[in-house]
Amino acid sequence: MHSIPFLQQKLEKEFSSLHFGHEPRQLYEPMDYMLTLAGKRLRPLFVLIGCELFGGDYSKAMEAAIGIELFHNFTLLHDDIMDNATKRRNQPAVHVKWNTNVAILSGDALFVKACERMTMVDDTLLRKVLSLFYKTSIEVCEGQQLDMDYEQLNEISPEEYTAMITLKTAVLLACSLTTGSLIAGASEKDAEKIYEFGKNIGIAFQIQDDLLDAYGEHYKVGKKPGGDIIEGKKTFLFSETCCLLEGKEHLDFVNLYNNRTLQPEEKTLRVKQIFDKAGVVEATRKAIHSYFEKGFEHLKSLNLNPSAAMELKLFCEKLLNRDH
Repeated sequence: MHSIPFLQQKLEKEFSSLHFGHEPRQLYEPMDYMLTLAGKRLRPLFVLIGCELFGGDYSKAMEAAIGIELFHNFTLLHDDIMDNATKRRNQPAVHVKWNTNVAILSGDALFVKACERMTMVDDTLLRKVLSLFYKTSIEVCEGQQLDMDYEQLNEISPEEYTAMITLKTAVLLACSLTTGSLIAGASEKDAEKIYEFGKNIGIAFQIQDDLLDAYGEHYKVGKKPGGDIIEGKKTFLFSETCCLLEGKEHLDFVNLYNNRTLQPEEKTLRVKQIFDKAGVVEATRKAIHSYFEKGFEHLKSLNLNPSAAMELKLFCEKLLNRDH
């Protein structure tokens, strides 16, 4: 297997040369702009890793990797509209830089471009790959709807929260690894195992993001600190705190968290004081570790090159220990 830095370099070369079109500018410029707001590109990277883990050639998985990243950017573009988020990776969101109608249409076009890329997979594998991709696409939409539904509720359980982020976030990471494995010719049983690995790692990553939103440093995280708290978004920290508190403390916390009239700084400070008192940061870190270990149990059950599996584990550990 090629090293992860090598695969990252190959991906960046592909994306740096990717442009969608010139006219109409209002359609294509926002699409190009989204790709300049580069994050970690984990999903396309996992496609290439999944392929090479099972002895495949990463170049045969490149089109699918691009397709999954375009799909991911489509979801981010539309999520920013639904969440009324003004920033994306510390830069103006598309609907702010242009307008909402432009953002919706450019997002739609990104999804079409994603599907085009996915169809470039070898014909003998196309049905399997597209079936997984379309299933995952619907699940991501289901997760987003649950997220919006939960905004209308006063509280949710940790189990409800985990079910939501599994659909909204984790299944796309699982799909990425599994897509690569299918392109490499992995068996159905092995594809299921790598899927479970990706799903559990995806859950761990999202819970880590919740922790960073509350406790990360603003200039590193790239968005307003405590944004989830200010907006009353249901996170792992919130749902876990609801379980840890009882009686009046529980009721007072729920009312505080759902209060939209407090000054942002005051609300963030008071909620984090309750988080700290309840010991929810430690409980959150334990949950992250638990999902991480559960994922690697599935990875260990695969007959993979030991050095390649270890590199992947160390890479994921580094991501889970990040501060932004």
